[in-house]
Amino acid sequence: MNDSLTIQPIGTFQQTVRPPGSKSLTNRALLLAALANGRSRLSNVLFSDDTRVMLDALGQLGFEIDVDETHTTVTIMGSGGTIPAQQADLFLGNAGTATRFLTAAVCLGQGQYRIDGIARMRERPIGQLVDALATLNATITYEGQTGYPPLCIEAHGLSKTQSIPRLPNTMSSQYISAMLQVGPYVRGVEGGGERGEKHGGKRGGECGGGGLKLQLDTPVISAPYVRMTLALMQQFGVKANAADDLSTIQIDQQTYTGVDLLIEPDASNATYFLAAGALVPGSCCTIAGLGTHSIQGDVGFAHVLAQMGASVTMTDESITVAAPAPGEKLRGIDVDLNMMPDTAQTLAAVALFADGPTIIRNVGNLRVKETDRMAALQNELTKLGASVTVVGDDMTINPPKNGAIQPTAIDTYDDHRMAMSFAIVGLLAPGVTINDPSCVNKTYPGYFDDLAKLNESGRSEIGSNS
Repeated sequence: MNDSLTIQPIGTFQQTVRPPGSKSLTNRALLLAALANGRSRLSNVLFSDDTRVMLDALGQLGFEIDVDETHTTVTIMGSGGTIPAQQADLFLGNAGTATRFLTAAVCLGQGQYRIDGIARMRERPIGQLVDALATLNATITYEGQTGYPPLCIEAHGLSKTQSIPRLPNTMSSQYISAMLQVGPYVRGVEGGGERGEKHGGKRGGECGGGGLKLQLDTPVISAPYVRMTLALMQQFGVKANAADDLSTIQIDQQTYTGVDLLIEPDASNATYFLAAGALVPGSCCTIAGLGTHSIQGDVGFAHVLAQMGASVTMTDESITVAAPAPGEKLRGIDVDLNMMPDTAQTLAAVALFADGPTIIRNVGNLRVKETDRMAALQNELTKLGASVTVVGDDMTINPPKNGAIQPTAIDTYDDHRMAMSFAIVGLLAPGVTINDPSCVNKTYPGYFDDLAKLNESGRSEIGSNS
């Protein structure tokens, strides 16, 4: 792809889109399959930069993996909670999920492992996760700055100590998910793990066996991602007991079981098409494969668009969003996106066309994503003519006066969500150019092809293989 791409405005459309598989679910499922007993077959797997990083790392760790990209399937022979390789130097790019999840997972091994990434990953904190793992007897040292990768891990399995792992209000729910995913394989104190296994792993906590009890400060940032992790763990046969507010989560010692799993389309990536349906006058967009049965929290973005005045219909397996009636506009809203921060950039793009200001609250964790998304949003929205203020963890966006979007080139900061969200602006406003469009390869390599198909007639469904 070229170094820049100018988005062409489109006319009224009615389309059905099926985005490729969820990155969040794909990377979780790949790891759980590797840690399970027996064979797992994953279908509708996302093949993108982030998931390839996870696949490559699991290969380096010695797992037996069969990849069929044509049919978007991956088959993994699990190891039952062990790490086959005793040594690995894992370079994980800017993949946050892979970095956090594998930091915890390799602690289950017996050997030496190193985890590193690009310069930006060395700026993304990981100290809270390292501290929590230390309460399970993990031995992790920082190669450079304390609290940040690169990490050197001397692995000898995880086991209980007298301290209960606790995570304070964290800037990333990925720390929590990383701990939960290894929880079933935490050994008990002084042989307690064996006693737990004699009880089938069902009552390990009561028998003095292993497992994990995790204490969390509430409210938990991005809680839907934690619930997603727990739901997926259950599909692999591991049951957790979680408080309603997630303040405590108990996982007894047990084992994941290999499964055949169909991965849902990516709900975060679906938001761009839903936004297009809400913005382009007279248009309507249906997302196939996502609906009320989804375990992804970002399906809730449809309700945000409804608050703004879009027409929204949800079924068990679909979401349909239509633009307001002729002569009506979307309206600015005041909304807390702490539970779905990956939708903040989509909403920011929509806010440019709303009647009145939009306030996005409680999204301070955007500062430690692929880039400082708070600063990046302020910069690029201002170039388009908006007035943007950031106070603490809240952002207020006042759309351009008289709706006059300024033609400009959008810098994307090596952040896929900057590229995908601001491309939506170009569907209505001429002269919007996306710099470094190939950064979308992180989660959605075919994004711009699928976006262009919105303007085509006679299509039954737009998707990554269409």
